[in-house]
Amino acid sequence: MSWRQATCEEIYRYYTEEFPSYVDELPSFITAQGPKQYALAFREPHPVRKDGVPDKDFIRRDTWQTNTSRERTSAAFHDFDDILEFIRNPARNDPLGRSDFALADPDLLEKPDPRPDAVYYALDHWERPWVLLVDIDAKTIARERAAQAVLDEDVTEDSEELLDAAGILEADPAGYPYSFADIERAIEYGFEVRDIFENDFNAEDTMVVYSGQGVHVYLLDTDPAHRYDAKSREVLNDLLQETYEIPIDPVVTADRRRVARLPYSLHADVCSIVTPIESPSFDIRSAIPEVIQS
Repeated sequence: MSWRQATCEEIYRYYTEEFPSYVDELPSFITAQGPKQYALAFREPHPVRKDGVPDKDFIRRDTWQTNTSRERTSAAFHDFDDILEFIRNPARNDPLGRSDFALADPDLLEKPDPRPDAVYYALDHWERPWVLLVDIDAKTIARERAAQAVLDEDVTEDSEELLDAAGILEADPAGYPYSFADIERAIEYGFEVRDIFENDFNAEDTMVVYSGQGVHVYLLDTDPAHRYDAKSREVLNDLLQETYEIPIDPVVTADRRRVARLPYSLHADVCSIVTPIESPSFDIRSAIPEVIQS
């Protein structure tokens, strides 16, 4: 098994032919108007309408317009079909419309409408408390494993040289900064975190999502006592890292501005569907879209 980037045509086909069948399976809090933003990342920067403004390879779009008191006034997306149209043709369906900072009209350019390498939604939410998510990345696991294997003081822990010396860049998937074993370990860690949520926090609503290069673990109980505010998230990060020694990205849990990959969206860098999973024995090959397998 090897990995590659999806082509622009494959990305469009996925969001046109396959992704719509998953929309009804999205978690109930992911709606057109619930998350405060949706965001897209592009492989190549795309121009905006205003001259002199840098081209954009990542954009955020608010789901609601607000007044000076931050009260909602009008929705940018009326239903999930509007989100789908934005994903498929971001420049033609940019909710910023004719704003100077909207993506430039592809008809006026020599380049086509961009296709999203990644689709994200905001963890901050209009209808419920800020969503609590723990991110475990195979790249982090690979770097830690390489640092233990390569005892060379002249090689820094975050360098490609370290990964190369440990043989990780040559291991499948070749050229990626981790191996399939690191992804499998990330998935195992994800279910360890879910068990911690359920056993230590009495959580009743959890979810583990294969992200394409690791896992996202959700604690979705709203917890009326403190709503998992910034302070309680710091405590949670310390618990997972120091007590359980789980290699999480603590910034994702603690930063209210973070976005997360939309479940069932395509991680185009690895041709994998971002998939909610039920077992650490999940076969990552099952996450390859049909439009790419065919």
